[in-house]
Amino acid sequence: MLSDKRIAVAILNYNGLNLLKKFLPSVVKYSDKKLSNIYIIDNGSDDKSITYVKNKFSEVKIIQNDNNYGYAGGYNKGLSKIDYDYYVLLNNDVEVSKDWLNPLFELLESDENFATCQPKIKSYYNKSKFDYAGGSGGYLDFLGYPFCRGRIFDSMEEDFGQYDDKKEIFWSSGACFMIKSKVFKKLNGFDFDFFAHMEEIDLCWRLKNLKYKNYCQPKSIVYHAGGETLSDNNPRKTYLNFRNNLIMILKNDNFFYAFPKIFIRLIFDTFASILISIKKKNIFHLVSILKAYIIFFLKIPKIIFSKRVGLSNNGKLKKNILPFQYFIMGKKRFSDL
Repeated sequence: MLSDKRIAVAILNYNGLNLLKKFLPSVVKYSDKKLSNIYIIDNGSDDKSITYVKNKFSEVKIIQNDNNYGYAGGYNKGLSKIDYDYYVLLNNDVEVSKDWLNPLFELLESDENFATCQPKIKSYYNKSKFDYAGGSGGYLDFLGYPFCRGRIFDSMEEDFGQYDDKKEIFWSSGACFMIKSKVFKKLNGFDFDFFAHMEEIDLCWRLKNLKYKNYCQPKSIVYHAGGETLSDNNPRKTYLNFRNNLIMILKNDNFFYAFPKIFIRLIFDTFASILISIKKKNIFHLVSILKAYIIFFLKIPKIIFSKRVGLSNNGKLKKNILPFQYFIMGKKRFSDL
């Protein structure tokens, strides 16, 4: 496609030498060179990642941060140095497929109010199934629990083409999504305090509160390995997910509904902490969720006075309560909700 618009495919990396060896070749091979340039934003790696990229892929541009600022800070710092019309934020553990960029680009170009767009994201290790991190587009239930077309909690669906329609979604996955750079800058990027996890959902919620739209374009397909930088078994990941989710609710939801929802969440999350600790055979996951609530409660004044931008919520959360439907009603497919 001929266009004067330019896309920066930005891959955040932290000590991901083996991942770059495995996944970067597909990005270089299948990214339209007339439309895009590839950037590695490195978060202070010490594993020779940058040496490898310089030696093997001279066409890939490199931005080096002086420290590990996490997903949120790393991208904020790196993207501030890239002046392109569109950014694609791509994890370093994602394999892309042929012609993956153009469908995303064409969709965002079609409407001024379209802010982000994600591809269909499937599992790298089981390519017949959707990936946990994004499936065919993300949503939030009434209490702020995230789920996807193709994934509810830990249940991943087989992909039979059932979610192949282009569709407005609530959030685009941080594993791979395209965003208009002017919109990213308008929102000052990600919330730096998140460090990692949920920051893309928070960003998309803030966009929706400004009446922008997020979409999934399943004509574009990528495959995500997942959990390569921070394992699902790591209690720190549990802590960040729960803490950031609570912050996100208080920042973006209707102010008068936020606290009752958080109280209900406390009940559900108490049970969740026990289940997660049993499943992963590690009591520190329970401790991490308790810590997440303590830190969140300590941050409430800062969140209210420095992070909220209004009282209302234009995000239109789903009305369902996911834990009830999943654990009590046994609904484990998006189409059953």
